Amino acid sequence: MKNSDAKRPIWAPWRIDFIRSEKDNKCFLCNKQNNSNNSANYAESNEEDEKIVLYKGEHIFIILNRYPYNPGHLLLSPYRHISDISYLTKEERVEIMDLLIVAQDIIKKEMNPDGFNIGFNLGSAAGAGVADHIHMHLVPRWSGDNNFMPVIGNIRVVPESLEATAKILKEYFQKI
Repeated sequence: MKNSDAKRPIWAPWRIDFIRSEKDNKCFLCNKQNNSNNSANYAESNEEDEKIVLYKGEHIFIILNRYPYNPGHLLLSPYRHISDISYLTKEERVEIMDLLIVAQDIIKKEMNPDGFNIGFNLGSAAGAGVADHIHMHLVPRWSGDNNFMPVIGNIRVVPESLEATAKILKEYFQKI
């Protein structure tokens, strides 16, 4: 790296709205269900979050992570606000694993990653940003990606906007 390159800023202008916004401490994973049994809650959902919801299943939905480690970083979450995998029903467990496989296949086809990180962070001590509403992470990885940036500089470099990624991936999820 040339010395002049070391001084180049990394831009993430979409973050400033979040930084400046008033925090309501509401769970961003709640109120994503869109069916007649939950229409009142659906009306309360965040319109910006709805743009990055890729799929709504019977018990589980898939949303792009608003603060991703890499492009295509997905969250698979139950509609129910629960804090531990032991509270998942059998139907939720089956659906989350089935959707994980589908989502991984879609990401492989569209984004061609070299590997994946998949898992749950249970509790704030384990790194859960939302400790009381479980969600599974599916993070595509590429050999030589910016793996060191979050560790060394507390920086994440994401080369594509969430809306652009959502537009590409929604086409695939609409087929399932």
